Amino acid sequence: MALIYKICPRPVWQAAEKAGRFDGAGIDLSDGFIHFSTAMQVAETAAKHFAGQRDLVLVAVDDALLGEALKYEPSRGGALFPHLYGPLDLRHVAWARPLPLGPDGTHRFPSAW
Repeated sequence: MALIYKICPRPVWQAAEKAGRFDGAGIDLSDGFIHFSTAMQVAETAAKHFAGQRDLVLVAVDDALLGEALKYEPSRGGALFPHLYGPLDLRHVAWARPLPLGPDGTHRFPSAW
């Protein structure tokens, strides 16, 4: 088991919780897959794509539960990023926690991963 991570605006995540599934945020819907990051990639993803944004949620998912719909594909600098081709069933979510901004404007990740 390896956890992979999705950064999501809180209102979008709350809508997914009501629906029982997550179909993706704007960029995911445009690209045709849900973007995830590994533990080693998620801080850079936050800095690059969510800089200064408040009211975010960090969602952790067990990649082993996603089956063949999950593919690790080259992206930034050739690094392999997890992409989910299909909706995320919320039963596969290990946890979802707030991703606040610190005083310096960078996101503060949960201490317990």
